[in-house]
Amino acid sequence: MNRSKWLALGLVTTLALASAAQAGEVLDRVMSNGVMVMSTDAEYPPQSFLNADGEFEGFDIDVGKEIAERLGVGIEFVTPGWEVITTGQWNGRWDVSVGSMTPTEARAEVLDFPAIYYYTPASLAVHADNTDIQTPGDASGKRIGVGTATTYESYLNHDLQIYGLGQPIPYVIDDAQIQTYETDALALDELRLGDGVRLDAAMTALPTILEAIKGGYPIKVVGDPLFREPLSLAIEKGDPEWSAKLAELVEAMHEDGTLSELSMKWYGTDLTQ
Repeated sequence: MNRSKWLALGLVTTLALASAAQAGEVLDRVMSNGVMVMSTDAEYPPQSFLNADGEFEGFDIDVGKEIAERLGVGIEFVTPGWEVITTGQWNGRWDVSVGSMTPTEARAEVLDFPAIYYYTPASLAVHADNTDIQTPGDASGKRIGVGTATTYESYLNHDLQIYGLGQPIPYVIDDAQIQTYETDALALDELRLGDGVRLDAAMTALPTILEAIKGGYPIKVVGDPLFREPLSLAIEKGDPEWSAKLAELVEAMHEDGTLSELSMKWYGTDLTQ
């Protein structure tokens, strides 16, 4: 599906929930306060992480900073748990999630997705010493670590529905013993302890696995990606002005090559098409 169609999906809004943002409320708040509050993850390199100086860095961080700059405001980062972000019950505590979120059917019931800004492969990793799992299907029945409330957990449960995809996800791993963690990075931390010590495999975004390998983790990628997913900005439901403004800015960042440049900077390849 082309990018324009994905961006159009983000502009579709539904009736606001009782606790949802009122029309124009968030954009007015951001411009009035002169700051955009963005939720992020402190342990999700290379998307977002804290450097040695305690400052946020990463692809998602740079995307958020660019959006704030184009709005003409500052930016502030907050780090709620992923399961909190995906409930949609933000109550105005932050304005936007630039957190590599896949727009699923379930999430679309409580969140709006203004714009897709890149795409990533979902992959399986095992310890470097593992010889039993040669293909993703070999992980059937095995202990697999994932971040809680992620698309990877949904995939292993065979109930993943990507918003607007319009085609079924092929499942090749059956009866997984799913072990959830607060973040994907913690699952990789468990996997690095040894083959089968706590996990047999972990599932997350391919760039996250490659970054861990680059950092010295004794793990390896198994086979081809299990699926490829669009990653979107997310906001509270019911604010079409805020949604439209973010869609406009992301479209411009696609068109002028900014997102491609940031992808090359952090991933060494263009994941924005």
